[in-house]
Amino acid sequence: MKRLMIGNDAIARGAYEAGVTVATAYPGTPSTEIVSNLAQYPGVYGEWAPNEKVAMEVGAGASIGGARTLVAMKHVGVNVAADPLYTFVYTGVNGGLVIVSADDPGMHSSQNEQDNRGYGRFAKLPVIEPSDSQEALDFTRLAYDISEEFDTPVMLRITTRLAHSQTLVEEGEPKQVELKEYKKDAPKYVMLPGFARGRHVEVEKRLLGLKEYSNNTEINRIEWGDRRLGVITSGVCYQYVREVMPDISVLKLGMVNPLPDKLIREFAEGVERLVIVEELEPVIEEQVKSWGITVEGKEHFTLLGEYSPEYLAERLGGIAPAQGFGLDKEIPPRPPLMCPGCPHRGVFHTLKRMRLKVMGDIGCYTLGALSPLDGMDACVCMGASIGMAMGMEKAQGVDPSKIVAVIGDSTFVHSGITPLIDIVYNQGTSTIVILDNSTTAMTGHQDHPATGLTIKKEPAPKLDLEALVRAVGIKNVRVVDPLQLDELRSALEEELQRREPSVIIARRSCALLVKPPVNKKMVIENDLCTGCKLCIRIGCTGIYFIEDENLAAINPTTCVSCEVCAQVCTFDAIKIVEG
Repeated sequence: MKRLMIGNDAIARGAYEAGVTVATAYPGTPSTEIVSNLAQYPGVYGEWAPNEKVAMEVGAGASIGGARTLVAMKHVGVNVAADPLYTFVYTGVNGGLVIVSADDPGMHSSQNEQDNRGYGRFAKLPVIEPSDSQEALDFTRLAYDISEEFDTPVMLRITTRLAHSQTLVEEGEPKQVELKEYKKDAPKYVMLPGFARGRHVEVEKRLLGLKEYSNNTEINRIEWGDRRLGVITSGVCYQYVREVMPDISVLKLGMVNPLPDKLIREFAEGVERLVIVEELEPVIEEQVKSWGITVEGKEHFTLLGEYSPEYLAERLGGIAPAQGFGLDKEIPPRPPLMCPGCPHRGVFHTLKRMRLKVMGDIGCYTLGALSPLDGMDACVCMGASIGMAMGMEKAQGVDPSKIVAVIGDSTFVHSGITPLIDIVYNQGTSTIVILDNSTTAMTGHQDHPATGLTIKKEPAPKLDLEALVRAVGIKNVRVVDPLQLDELRSALEEELQRREPSVIIARRSCALLVKPPVNKKMVIENDLCTGCKLCIRIGCTGIYFIEDENLAAINPTTCVSCEVCAQVCTFDAIKIVEG
């Protein structure tokens, strides 16, 4: 049966067909749908792990225990998982293990554009890269055979364009894979230095075998055409090259680490001009050039962002794709905004008005950095806000009473606990605001340990955030409603005056998970509205300004009656009407 699937769905299906029984991940766009879908298949245990390092460790344990296992994460998540991943390459597998790295060229939902093909070279693990949803399914199945044949974890590297684009997929029958017998083998699985030295030898032997495999596997293939130009490419770029230059010769790489050196030399000798098309880093190009092969690459193409058929047609002189349904006018930009009724809005409005230095974190609340809220000074990576607040506090000349760290509940569980311990242990005085909206909102409302539900929405023990922060040594803990602005400001003012660390939990459910009240609505009394625009500065799409009339107005289709606008109006022009 054939049906349309996005790449992530196809990977989940491929893992199921390959006999995977354990799947673990931390949700991160563009990878999230993989494990959330795979967990719904019969016989598959799936979980949301607290972070990617834990997910990788659970996956390693399951593999050693004999199960075929999948671990999925976005590209920056591999940084978090790198410690166990690098060493698991040394130990090797028992049941096959595939780690999916969902890279994000163009940074559609990420803080950087790192190219995780580099992990293949540095960690010395095979990397395969599909070009469409059918290959996503097929390559996932193949990856488990490679993993078990060569005793290694395998990275399946995809990009946002493949993860979320749909193509036709023909489903297969799931394999019945028996749980492999576990045998105690300390020299293989216990990475003491003496054992690790022996395993490194095995890694190098394995790479030689993988290079030979790469030269002979069907997923690396030459498609001969006009030999005046030959292009080496992989992933989604292969589709673009074929679209704009259908008649040229192409070497399509499905395995991008290790590269098929013999196949590449054969291809290079068979074409007059050789060009490498790859998004982001010149990973293939640098290796090919190191072999003494004359090749063109990044002198023609950018290191930045996604490629497109139009871009490659311009650079290679190919056929520009048909425009299809064009637009007469350019669409005006629409900057991302917090949703109407978002509980984070009041927090950032208050932090800005108090003129605090705010160390931010990764989540939909990162939008608090944008105008008109302008409520965040820095944001680097998951969990960094707390440590950055500590560092800024300890820096010479910084007033600790003006520093706040903000972090979401899911992000706090992911990687905020250890820096909080650092603040307590090293006697910091920072105030931490945990924005608890009871979900992982940014990636699609996945659950986490503090929601009390599993990946299948089954009840689970609920992590008590108040008890947790007290257990690590925070004496001053309070819970506030972030939509009650006076209460929030009072709590901040009191806690910032302490000369010891404190935590404020700003708790209210994500507005998208709570139905707006049907018995009340917000209205504006025009005779009281002065046109000061203070209500507009909270950045809510539930309220707008009519310039011709110099009046604010409520948008009834988006307003959820959170009442924040009424609280910021100094002229009492915004009212709550019952019924």
